[in-house]
Amino acid sequence: MNPTALIADDEPLLRELLEARLAKAWPELQIVAQARNGRQAVELFEQLKPQICFLDVHMPGLSGVEAARVIGRRAHLVFVTAYDQYALEAFEHGVLDYLVKPVTPARLAETVQRLKDRMQAAQPAVHSEALLQQLAQHLQRAQGAPAATERLRWVRASVGQGLVMIPVETIDYLKADSKYTLVAYRDSNDPSGKPAEALIRLPLKELLAQLDPAEFAQVHRSVVVNLRAIRRVQRNDNETADIELKSRSERLPVSRSYLHLFREM
Repeated sequence: MNPTALIADDEPLLRELLEARLAKAWPELQIVAQARNGRQAVELFEQLKPQICFLDVHMPGLSGVEAARVIGRRAHLVFVTAYDQYALEAFEHGVLDYLVKPVTPARLAETVQRLKDRMQAAQPAVHSEALLQQLAQHLQRAQGAPAATERLRWVRASVGQGLVMIPVETIDYLKADSKYTLVAYRDSNDPSGKPAEALIRLPLKELLAQLDPAEFAQVHRSVVVNLRAIRRVQRNDNETADIELKSRSERLPVSRSYLHLFREM
């Protein structure tokens, strides 16, 4: 049986170029799918189960690093990047393979030989959560994420006829709601910190970019949760999960794409 692979890159011409060069370097390799972003890469991987995934590091929505976390050890991973710093770290650790754009035939031949060697030796696919975390942090910095001192501290929201300043640490979760974002927080003026809500016009994506990733995590395309507000994560049969909160009765969905955040459970 011929080996199978998936190529994920948001640039169609680069996907085609890589497939063409792979056809010359490894004629037996069957490219079973091309994905235009990380989310589609995960969906196609789940459908087709290719043995190798070539993942562009920079992709909209779900990055190549995040897609790799979902795929885990179920495929041999090769990162494709225009940025040497990611590639060099991966290479120095010696646990993940990489290609730097534009992919040259000579470098591709080296990667192909390593993949053949691993597959012939029946070596398991490599997966390093620590390295993926490092790569994700580099990616975040490269995308211009604000430094810690520049992160959001307050959210301004209109409640009735007034304006409230909501401290970020009191937010339990954020939920995209049509043109608005629902801010679910605990009222810092109430001794019991009773649950409260407010709607703001700032998009969820824009808010997320200003939050500390060590404190807040996106768990669904429309939901960001404060990790300190989580009481329990209940895994479901369909590779999703529900989050129970410490101070609220509602449950928040965790989609398959973000389940890796709770892999240890």
